[in-house]
Amino acid sequence: MDSTLFLGGFIAYVIFMIWLGWRVSRRHRTGTDFLLGGRSLPLFLTLGTTVATMVGTGSSMGAVGFGYANGWAGMLYGIGGAVGILLTAWWFAPVRKLRFMTMSEELSYYVGANRLVKNLVGVLIFVACIGWLGAHILGGSLYLSWATGIDMTVAKLFIALAFTIYVVIGGYTAVVWTDTIQALVLFFGFILMALGAVHYIGGWGNLHQGLDPAVLTPFAVDKLGALPALSLAVVVGVGVLATPSFRQRIYSGKDVGTVRRSFVISGVLYLFFAALPAIIGMAAHVIDPGLDNNNFAFPFVAATVLPAGLALVVLIAGLSATMSSASSDAIAGVSIMLRDLYILVTGRMPAEEKTIAYSRIALIAVIGLALAFALTSNDIITYITRMISTVMSGMFVCALLGRYWQRYNWQGAIATLVGASVAAFAVILNADWNAYWGNPCIPSVLVAALSGTVISLLTPANRVSPEEALRLLTEEREQMETAGLRPAPKSSATKTA
Repeated sequence: MDSTLFLGGFIAYVIFMIWLGWRVSRRHRTGTDFLLGGRSLPLFLTLGTTVATMVGTGSSMGAVGFGYANGWAGMLYGIGGAVGILLTAWWFAPVRKLRFMTMSEELSYYVGANRLVKNLVGVLIFVACIGWLGAHILGGSLYLSWATGIDMTVAKLFIALAFTIYVVIGGYTAVVWTDTIQALVLFFGFILMALGAVHYIGGWGNLHQGLDPAVLTPFAVDKLGALPALSLAVVVGVGVLATPSFRQRIYSGKDVGTVRRSFVISGVLYLFFAALPAIIGMAAHVIDPGLDNNNFAFPFVAATVLPAGLALVVLIAGLSATMSSASSDAIAGVSIMLRDLYILVTGRMPAEEKTIAYSRIALIAVIGLALAFALTSNDIITYITRMISTVMSGMFVCALLGRYWQRYNWQGAIATLVGASVAAFAVILNADWNAYWGNPCIPSVLVAALSGTVISLLTPANRVSPEEALRLLTEEREQMETAGLRPAPKSSATKTA
């Protein structure tokens, strides 16, 4: 594909997103409008932004590249993601009625609104947002570098700058509208690419030509091993269950029913979608088994098998989907900065009239940090799996135990979070363990669950009722939605800490 044509089309798309951001920003009156879309997103927008995030960096760049190298193992990303979003709908959609703004509020609620847990989770979620944001910048830059031939570092800077401008202007509402448009283009684009790729290589019978027989077994178990294959699906599912941007969709949805329906539809669509990255990846291997970087398989197939105009649309949609996924995580990171880290440092919530301005400043800081992370890596799957295992496994276990086990307390929550990170680092630093498990997620989850359970049973039960915990968090949150200048209230839960 002509690199000038692609770059021109992409710049035109960025200009459109900037215009859309300016358009929707005129309706913003409060920080809740900017960060959560006024908590009134209808079903089609909640569904659109969820699908776009699911069919984003991991699916387009990561899973297709993984399918290029590992055949049917490319399905594992889609299966893990589908199971993760369906479980999120079942387990956590009901928290919408509690009106949380951030995941740290939610997790601290489960253990009596404990301030220590809230602060620690706030820091971890902020790191997770930075990590996810870095992954999306990395994925988008791989697209851009391949399509235009520009240097990877320049591509990363360009991607970060592009979505920074429209998100700083338009906030969360701009994100969900662009997500919805891209979801339609990219979802159908994947279907056309799979069909076009199979046709290009001469039919289904040639799909396995030249591939290692081990990658043609179900989920490439003969190549990866059963446990590493399971571990990849698990780490993707855990990533969805604990990703702050998916929680942002719960908190911003119109009501519990809207959130649940959108997540279930997304999960079912994504389950059917799971085979497409593997098919596209294997077809790319048949067409050219010597690609320099597996992650280029997606744009390579789009440019090779689709008509030029359609290829341009699909490639730009794929690139913009990584940007929209990134912008969702950027908004989640800013929510954490203003809702949790600001009060941790200053002892009060930001004034309502300054919230939008502070949000825009914080967005620039968040994206800058993520860009620094992205500059250190060029491998999407390794980047994502290690980040999920180290930072997010503990938050997943903390949410699950807190929601369904009344005996869980703040000491157990701390043990859960610490245990998960320690276990993940132990596996990462031991090459034999890492090869055995495939990635650190399963041992991280197991150690987190065991640590949280044992410590909760060995320490006093939580004495703050759910009603009191919700009241404390609500009072604190209302400071942001009104005057926002009073000191943060000290809860009785803090004393128990």
